[in-house]
Amino acid sequence: MFLAHFGIGFAAKSAAPKVSLGTLLLAAQFIDLLWPTLLLLGIERVNIRTDGAQYPPLDFVYYPFSHSLLTVLIYAALFAATYFSLRRSRIGAIVLGLAVVSHWMLDLLVHYPDLPLYPGDPMRLGFAIWSSPVFEMALELFIFALGVWLYLRTTKATDATGKWALWSLVAFLVTIHVGNTLGQPPPSVEAVAWVGQAQWLLVVWGYWVDRHRKYTELTLR
Repeated sequence: MFLAHFGIGFAAKSAAPKVSLGTLLLAAQFIDLLWPTLLLLGIERVNIRTDGAQYPPLDFVYYPFSHSLLTVLIYAALFAATYFSLRRSRIGAIVLGLAVVSHWMLDLLVHYPDLPLYPGDPMRLGFAIWSSPVFEMALELFIFALGVWLYLRTTKATDATGKWALWSLVAFLVTIHVGNTLGQPPPSVEAVAWVGQAQWLLVVWGYWVDRHRKYTELTLR
């Protein structure tokens, strides 16, 4: 699950138009931005499968601190509280908190049973839509396309940068997703972690896009 998380970030702009797209993408992708650091520190673990028997070729062995429901709810509350303390926007805080939680809910749909409810929980959850790659791809593309459409209805470019920065980000995200889906398994866990860290650049890209676009009520009528 990759594109759909970014789709949620785009879509959330329609509910909280005063929140920057960068902040919305940060919230929607928060636990996958935390996870690579925990991998590099050896706190959480993932195995790479090279036998071609599973899509995607990753076994999420241990990631209760980034991907258990309890910790995600805590992160959501902290994210929302931090935003509210800085901006005094109740709507923005609520939308951001829900965006953080949305990540776990979307992962629940596609993951094989590997998501715990809390650290130390022996039960693992997941509806395994990944076992049907074509359906999973269609679901992700639909959520992403819907999110971009809502963002386009909510904002208007103020200059050429606002137009082309947005469409280049959309094209780049789709390219990454197709590459992840059709490409070879990653060479190492360290490579997975460092590529994951590079997602921070996508958040910065979101801030750049939003600085060149403005909210317009006319597009919502």
